Amino acid sequence: MKVKKAVFPVAGLGTRFLPATKAMAKEMLPVVDKPIIQYAVEEAYEAGIEHIIFVTGRGKKALEDHFDRSFELELTLKDKKKDDLLEMVQKLVPETGTIIYTRQNQPLGLGHAIWCARDIIGDEPFAVLLADDMIQTQGESVLARMVNKFDRLRASVAAVMEVEKDQTDKYGILDADHTEDRLYRINDMIEKPHPDQAPSNLAIIGRYILTPRIFEYLGRKTKGAGGEIQLTDAMKMLLKEQPIFGYQFRGRRFDCGDKAGFQMANLAFAMERPDIRERLLKFIQEIKSEA
Repeated sequence: MKVKKAVFPVAGLGTRFLPATKAMAKEMLPVVDKPIIQYAVEEAYEAGIEHIIFVTGRGKKALEDHFDRSFELELTLKDKKKDDLLEMVQKLVPETGTIIYTRQNQPLGLGHAIWCARDIIGDEPFAVLLADDMIQTQGESVLARMVNKFDRLRASVAAVMEVEKDQTDKYGILDADHTEDRLYRINDMIEKPHPDQAPSNLAIIGRYILTPRIFEYLGRKTKGAGGEIQLTDAMKMLLKEQPIFGYQFRGRRFDCGDKAGFQMANLAFAMERPDIRERLLKFIQEIKSEA
């Protein structure tokens, strides 16, 4: 079966960005001129995803409105003959029924958020995208490449990257064997190990393609690191009956759940924009000379 559905866990409160996120979903924070979540949704559509599933919580109305029609705005843009902006906002709205919202009624972790989408996914392979992880690539997106890997391997795939050894306690870390170019067969994974106990510096980041069998293990609701239901723990159990692969992507990843990472993403994506690149370069040189 083709991967046609993608789950976006977006129920978090975004406390690291208070007070900005007091009344606004953290996924709506803009990188240049688009909300973080829009980059992830566009990546999913590029990879052939047809159904977007948001696992939300309280305070996410702005996110829902972003992917809905705004007739007043569209009429204003039409009257002012701002056709390029009109086309832009209309493209945000997919066909009816292709975006689905479900609630995570308790903050029990990433694994629980994904489990909340089980009845919508059904018996199909599916993608998971964590919008906080923004990935800048050249050409085809990371998820599109992962879909191609899944189509060939018919097994779960997680995006992985090398991290500094002293940063392993912030990620799910792999014990894995290299099998071919940028692909690893996973033997084991450990959630946020101390650097002295980490089997490698290969870390899982926020792109997954999973088989529906994962719901069997998520449904056991076993609590792991931080007292939460961890996706990594369910994947460890899945490993006993199905292979899982790690795909080491090409590109630059930004942790937009972190203040510094968020600012880096803004700068990196802004530098891709011809309309503002030169002004930014000039400003960067000015502040460097003043430092």
